[in-house]
Amino acid sequence: MRKPSTSMIVSLVVIAGLLVGMAVTYAARGQAQINALDVVLPVIACGGLLLRERYPVGALLLVMVCVAAYYRYAGLDGPVVILPFVNLYTAAEKGHLTAAIAIGAASLLGMGLGETSGVRHVENSLFLMIAGWEVAAVAFGSVTRSRRLYLQAVEQRALEAEHGKEEEARRRASEERLRIARELHDVLGHNISMINVQAAAALHGLKKRPEDAETALRTIKDTSKETLRELRTTLGVLRQVDEDAPTAPADSLARVDALVAVSGLEVRTDLSGPLDAVPTEVDLAAARIVREALTNVSRHSGAKQATLTINNTSGNIMIRVEDDGPGATYDGGSGFGLQGMRERATALGGTLEAGPRPEGGFRVVARLPLGDGAR
Repeated sequence: MRKPSTSMIVSLVVIAGLLVGMAVTYAARGQAQINALDVVLPVIACGGLLLRERYPVGALLLVMVCVAAYYRYAGLDGPVVILPFVNLYTAAEKGHLTAAIAIGAASLLGMGLGETSGVRHVENSLFLMIAGWEVAAVAFGSVTRSRRLYLQAVEQRALEAEHGKEEEARRRASEERLRIARELHDVLGHNISMINVQAAAALHGLKKRPEDAETALRTIKDTSKETLRELRTTLGVLRQVDEDAPTAPADSLARVDALVAVSGLEVRTDLSGPLDAVPTEVDLAAARIVREALTNVSRHSGAKQATLTINNTSGNIMIRVEDDGPGATYDGGSGFGLQGMRERATALGGTLEAGPRPEGGFRVVARLPLGDGAR
């Protein structure tokens, strides 16, 4: 069963009060002469009261006409004057403020003209009271509407803010997925490529130079172990097993020797400045650039040796990786490896340059600003 609305309950209470008031008035006047209009007009006016939510202006006009006709032609002077006040409030609350003011003013004007024509005597105090109640009903309806609209606007802003938070969360999640995808590309793509290169070298030298094959197989073992370790670290972040426990970056400048070892190259290193107190994101980006650059040397240059220079000076981490191999045709840095290195440097406000050396070989030079996080 449908629950009655608040408006309907108010209407029924007003109608009940009107019936009681008319009964009291009839009893107080004794054997007062009444006619059919004493019943018909209040019934029609009560119908207009019940329709005020659906047809605010039409119901207000109907009630005003019925009340005016009642006090002009009915025999019983009942309290039907209370009905227009409720309809005036509803019309103003529904946004028909101009119509409510116009109809209310017209009713007061008609009442004043009736006085001058001798239709019915209304004391000045009663006229002022009715006018005051009409103004109060319109004003109260307008204030109620304004408050309702304000609360709706506040609720809408709250919903928009919540929606904005959800959009921000989705955006952050998307960025995090992209970051993880890049990390997995670095971990799996680079290391598996390294394993492939070393496996090819091992097969090639298995019979002629067994010692080289042994070195290549040992490199494959170390690289695969490093790949599994980093993969477990990344998956651990995804699973968020322990959010309170910080996860150390997979690579770090403090572990340069490990980065060099898995490259399978003879690398001459030149390190200067403290490398164990670098901000985490700079440290990870720098280590990834070193890993990618050494991987590219192993895969593409044909060189067996490389030079790695890392300097922590003047608020920047400077990285230089060079080789003297014959190399491959340079395509301007459109490959995923160079793009990834350049994106890492740019994201931190740094730069990365890569290209052939005039004297032969290839060079990668990166500059990563330490920012305010450096110690």
